[in-house]
Amino acid sequence: MSEKTVKMEVGATAEYSRTVTEDDIIAFAEISGDDNPVHLDEEYAAGTVFKGRIAHGILSLSFISTVLGTKLPGPGCIYLEQNSKFKKPVYPGDTVTAKVEVLEYDPKTGKASLATTCHNQDGALLIEGSARILFRQ
Repeated sequence: MSEKTVKMEVGATAEYSRTVTEDDIIAFAEISGDDNPVHLDEEYAAGTVFKGRIAHGILSLSFISTVLGTKLPGPGCIYLEQNSKFKKPVYPGDTVTAKVEVLEYDPKTGKASLATTCHNQDGALLIEGSARILFRQ
């Protein structure tokens, strides 16, 4: 699954993109136990501020974990902390691109601070935040 990993250094970036499908939303609801009708019931969701079903925010946020575990820095990465703001919803069929950028890295301790974002296919900001990880090269 993983492509070549990116060298861990300040300024390094990596991305992962995935189109969120109906099946993804249903599977995430089953795995997480979050069966909020805004995710699963079109009639209910149509009456909300979103005007239709949306994906779980944490589903999109998990794509940042995909970047960290497979690309930057890759296998061996330990997620220590994530702070996030959800800016816009993800609808079934949207393509989410998660991006990570290294802001600080101390090779002695293996700790790093990163900027984390998710955008949709139109470039709209969906999630913005920061993460701290542990990684020793």
